[in-house]
Amino acid sequence: MNTPEPILFCWSGGKDSAMALHTLLQQKHFIIVALLTTVTEVYDRIAMHGVRRELLKRQAESLRLPLQEVFIPPQCVNPIYEARMEEALHIFHQQGIRKVAFGDIFLEDLRAYREKNLARIGMTAIFPIWKRDTRDLIRRFHEQHFRAIAACVDTKVLDPSFAGRELDESFFRDLPPHADPCGENGEFHTFVFDGPIFQSPIPIRTGEIVNRDGFIFCDLLPQMEETTE
Repeated sequence: MNTPEPILFCWSGGKDSAMALHTLLQQKHFIIVALLTTVTEVYDRIAMHGVRRELLKRQAESLRLPLQEVFIPPQCVNPIYEARMEEALHIFHQQGIRKVAFGDIFLEDLRAYREKNLARIGMTAIFPIWKRDTRDLIRRFHEQHFRAIAACVDTKVLDPSFAGRELDESFFRDLPPHADPCGENGEFHTFVFDGPIFQSPIPIRTGEIVNRDGFIFCDLLPQMEETTE
């Protein structure tokens, strides 16, 4: 019997990551050893998505996977991002891990960028949902009972009202025709709070809506469990 190959997973906290991770977890020849996530210093939030670090940690706990955070400054330039990522990746390379998985779907330039950076340190990339039809992915997302909320939307593409909405059937019905159903071009970013990969749902509630440079962020807050006295 072959020993499963260890894989490091680059986790964004969003639906594409969740579907890619779900795909890998169903394959017996891989084992996920940890999640790797970039967090913006000062703000203490997932880079790009703007989700609070506390919620990221709750995801990792529910996934029962170790979390390795890579801290980057606000408005991080590529050389700093690449240096800090490389430093984190070296830790896993020294442990014998040679493959890193991503949830990218069809952006060729992003794939080439990731592969080039990994090759410098003797690692290779895996893209479990690469070239999958994004409408089919959303259909499977619902069939598999994943749940997510839009944490950030790009106002150049979507109306601000999409921020804070759950990704239910009405969300995708309301998407304009030019928007990719998976937001692969950056139309929106999400936070997954339930699905088959989680041991239990992550309770959340929506908070303040803010506009930062044309991106609308919905602050997601941990939902406190009700107590009885």
